[in-house]
Amino acid sequence: MLKTTLSLAIALCACGVACAAPLTDAALARVVDQRLAGDRTGACFAVAVIEDAHVARTYRCADGEGALRVGADTAFEIGSVSKTMTAALLAGLIAEGRASLDDPLAAYLPDTVAVPTFEGRPILLRHIVTHTSGLPALPARMQGADPADPYAALDEAALLGSLGDVSLARAPGSRFEYSNFASMLLSYAVARRAGQPFEALLDARVFSPLGMHGAYIAQRPDGVRAATGHLPNGRATAAWTFPDAMAGVGGVRATLDDMVRYVQGQLGSGPEGEASATLAALQATQVTVSEQPPMAMHWMIVPIGGRRVLMHEGGTGGFSSLVGFDVERRRGVVVLSDTALTALGGLGSLGAHLLDPAVPVGAPRREAAPPAEVLDGLVGTWRFETGLQVEIARRGNGLTLHPQGQPVFELGYDDAGDFYPREFNALLSPRRGTDGRYGFVWLQGGAALPATRVASRSASGDAATVSAAPLADYSGTYTLLPGFALTVDAADGRLRAQATGQGAFALDPVRRDVFEAPAYGIALHFTRDAAGAVTGVDLHQGGRVVSGARD
Repeated sequence: MLKTTLSLAIALCACGVACAAPLTDAALARVVDQRLAGDRTGACFAVAVIEDAHVARTYRCADGEGALRVGADTAFEIGSVSKTMTAALLAGLIAEGRASLDDPLAAYLPDTVAVPTFEGRPILLRHIVTHTSGLPALPARMQGADPADPYAALDEAALLGSLGDVSLARAPGSRFEYSNFASMLLSYAVARRAGQPFEALLDARVFSPLGMHGAYIAQRPDGVRAATGHLPNGRATAAWTFPDAMAGVGGVRATLDDMVRYVQGQLGSGPEGEASATLAALQATQVTVSEQPPMAMHWMIVPIGGRRVLMHEGGTGGFSSLVGFDVERRRGVVVLSDTALTALGGLGSLGAHLLDPAVPVGAPRREAAPPAEVLDGLVGTWRFETGLQVEIARRGNGLTLHPQGQPVFELGYDDAGDFYPREFNALLSPRRGTDGRYGFVWLQGGAALPATRVASRSASGDAATVSAAPLADYSGTYTLLPGFALTVDAADGRLRAQATGQGAFALDPVRRDVFEAPAYGIALHFTRDAAGAVTGVDLHQGGRVVSGARD
């Protein structure tokens, strides 16, 4: 789960990977060191590149002295990559004629469970595997969970009862909204339809056929060592636990070689005989199911070098993971980290680089001195949409954060331009608006929360009196690029916008026909025709302008 910001898909140039010699272990280690060596998190990585039958492996740590912390016998929490294995179980049931992507979710749950619909349109299984179900990110009855182990106390009654707390805002299938809630329901539904406990089902249909003998959920095999997870500040943190029926959302633990065998299976190779049904199920999960954004069954379809790559990242409280592969080129990559890096951008740059060297490998985050203008620009009182108010103050050449009713926390700063609490896992990412003023987005626990200054901003006259036209005049969809549109509407007396596949954000009036979201560094300049009707928008961000007509 990811930084919330508007971004445009940029096609990456092709490279000659297919013509290059197979990667050696030593060469792979050098690449990983470019991304990891000296990183402030102290993370350790286990990385493999699969090139048909050849596999390069390496185990590296940021400090260069922690190589023994992870190894071939170490099982990592792979987080949401587990969802792709749940998809394989569903694909197997489909092949047996016991399921269909067009089946309603309700058919897989007890008759007493009320599953929400929208104007009579039900949630189908295809909506769950493409994150278009319309269900929220987490079950409502999970509130108050221990953030150090958030799924441990969730039971069947709370999971299914949370469906009764949902009122769908739109038709299933109409919008991408990542939902762990929906994925927990799919895990439960698949196990229930198969008539087996989830871990036993996964072992029988995926782990054992592929030779993933170190992979598990709760029953750790002999000879396998559970890795210790870490926060980005280097501190060890507790493992996450999942109820068996819901473990398909993110509960799998696996060694590097287990995940190598999983990727080899995705590329069509594996043990003969009993693995044939598993290989067919894996292949079935790779078929495109949704186009907005492009998704297979729980696989993100990513264009890299003009090629079709399937990829998924995962993250738990102390781990991050990435699996990606190019079936046509028969090349895959596995990156496992014993440190939670989701809020820091995850493992995407390294994974994409190992699939195509034309993609920048990324760089380690190192401690740095923050610019004085950024420090001064962030000092003040801020409020999140959740209602939480925080005070940011200057302390020497740094900042402190004081959430209302909580202790004061010191913030560090790294050369990627972000602040971070030294005591817990979160990130404060500054954003500079078009007017030069600073705001920020707070990233924690998979959520990205823009902050708004409590003190009223000094108005320039124009900002004090915006257009007399009603906000509804701006509502509509503006296509900026093929497959990428901005939807604008009004809520609670404010204008808001949402880009394809991303979360909605509020807009502040600046002057007639100009609105901005300072926390994201975004400004929208609406255009009108001679009759005064709004006909288009210019999106300003990071020095770039993208224009779109109103549909």
